[in-house]
Amino acid sequence: MRMLLDITIPIEPFNSIVRQGVAGKKLGQILEATKPEAIYFTEQDGKRGAIAVVDIANPSKIPSLAEPWFLTFNADVKCRIAMTPDDLKKAGIDGLGKKWA
Repeated sequence: MRMLLDITIPIEPFNSIVRQGVAGKKLGQILEATKPEAIYFTEQDGKRGAIAVVDIANPSKIPSLAEPWFLTFNADVKCRIAMTPDDLKKAGIDGLGKKWA
């Protein structure tokens, strides 16, 4: 199942890590360990952030995806299930509409 990790990185400790010259190395280690399908770095509420697309077979994998961000950068991580258009077709949404209307 696909999941979006919505990551918000606080100003500190990231500024200090950048000044130490190891931010790229630490980000690389996280990406190598978590192997996202895609990741986009962006602003999140005035802070550094990222949105990562990951594929997980089991919810027990969530800590291995979130903990590196928590422990390395004191980041906030929100996990959201995501569907492709094909997933949505398989959901039978029209039938659900008839059932619950």
